[in-house]
Amino acid sequence: GRYPAYSARVFREKGVVIVKDPGDDALLTNTVDFVSFSYYASRCASADMNANNTSAANIVKSLRNPHIDVSEWGWGIDPLGLRITMNMMYDRYQKPLFLVENGLGAKDEMDANGEINDDYRISYLREHIRAMGDAIEDGIPLMGYTSWGCIDLVAASTGEMSKRYGFIYVDRDDAGNGTLERKRKKSFWWYKKVIASNGADLD
Repeated sequence: GRYPAYSARVFREKGVVIVKDPGDDALLTNTVDFVSFSYYASRCASADMNANNTSAANIVKSLRNPHIDVSEWGWGIDPLGLRITMNMMYDRYQKPLFLVENGLGAKDEMDANGEINDDYRISYLREHIRAMGDAIEDGIPLMGYTSWGCIDLVAASTGEMSKRYGFIYVDRDDAGNGTLERKRKKSFWWYKKVIASNGADLD
């Protein structure tokens, strides 16, 4: 609802002049109703961000955290980081939160029976949902949660089909070959149960 205290100095030093009409400042009080955000992984930084100690994960240069597991693409799996992030965001904005993206990209493989037992995805989601529950217990208002994604698709971060996030497997490879046949993974049935219980049944 207002510019931060330091903005006047930043504008002055950068020669920025904001032209305002009468009543414009009052319009700033019309803020958003909630803050939506995505969370997949936490990141670490150091004064020594060299090639020998950085992670190639995603587009943001960061350190490998030796205290947490990582995905096949080097993204740190950090449910506690989600709880911390939610607390920090609410402390800053004082608005309800909505987690709109959260999931695990992995190379899913069919077993001999044609099943996809993606227990690693279930574990990832379970622990992140528990972390959201802990944040709610901390007093953070959470409006909702949507995982990424319901069905396998080309990963925006890498352009690969093999980096799968969905509860539904799609027969397609990185070169675009495949029948596009769909198959429900083990996580599909697990998540169906989670939805039906509003997050209470995570087993």
